[in-house]
Amino acid sequence: MSEKSKILIIGGTGYIGKSIVAASARLGHPTFALVRESTVSNPSKSEIIESFKSSGVTLVYGDLYDHESLVKVIKQVDVVISTVGHTQLSDQVKIIAAIKEAGNVKRFFPSEFGNDVDRVHAVEPAKTAFGFKAQIRRTIEAEGIPYTYVSSNFFAGFFLPSLAQPGATAPPRDKVIILGDGNPKAVFNKEDDIGTFTIKAVDDPRTLNKILYIRPPQNTYSFNDLVSLWEKKIGKTLEKIYVPEEQVLKNIQEASIPQNVILSIGHSVFVKGDHTNFEIEPSFGVEASELYPDVKYTTVDEFLQQFV
Repeated sequence: MSEKSKILIIGGTGYIGKSIVAASARLGHPTFALVRESTVSNPSKSEIIESFKSSGVTLVYGDLYDHESLVKVIKQVDVVISTVGHTQLSDQVKIIAAIKEAGNVKRFFPSEFGNDVDRVHAVEPAKTAFGFKAQIRRTIEAEGIPYTYVSSNFFAGFFLPSLAQPGATAPPRDKVIILGDGNPKAVFNKEDDIGTFTIKAVDDPRTLNKILYIRPPQNTYSFNDLVSLWEKKIGKTLEKIYVPEEQVLKNIQEASIPQNVILSIGHSVFVKGDHTNFEIEPSFGVEASELYPDVKYTTVDEFLQQFV
């Protein structure tokens, strides 16, 4: 086995970023996290920063908006993974420019970690958010930068604790709201597993210039199946309230940020079925649990057990 790639994570203290940093360190890659000085002195981030240090991650001070420092950092690594948040998606052109100038990067993973944005049927405001990601893809391809796009579908830790019920802090015990007819299948992956699959792909030639879909069969459920599984666990039948698509669209238009974003993503996934309404063709994609059968991922069934 040749030496493991050196990995730089930009946005590593964020929601999915910290799982990717942890996986990179755990799987034995020399791991670098780009952090702003202000992040390190931020008390709410101190725990994350400490965990990075204790797992042997090298903190590099810098900023997306300082081209020279970014180029300098990128020259020290082989692979760049961006996990920047929603508001910085378009600013990834700055990472692309720095990668282009550095000239040494073997692979770039832009901030994706959701739906495959080239295969969505979304309405606003999700449509624009997905559009930003798609635009970054086109820029990467135009610049000839080697890439992997990780389509990890839903974060289990975000959607499952409430069973995707808006505003709820625990799964429902009496009634459940279901968008559409509840039949399209969605995919729910635990954040740590998304980190593991992403890092596994870094040095894998099979994922080069491909979309890595994290779509394990045991984590693929229709809303109806998800509710049935939960009902079995609690030994109780819930009252089901189905919201037809017309009403979902009306609710999206009437909601404000961030609720309208969450609802419009829900519409794309639960009503349109955008996680699973296409086959993964070898020409553009590969599936993570098939490529890495050795990864013992947490199933939806196991994840929900903690809430019983």
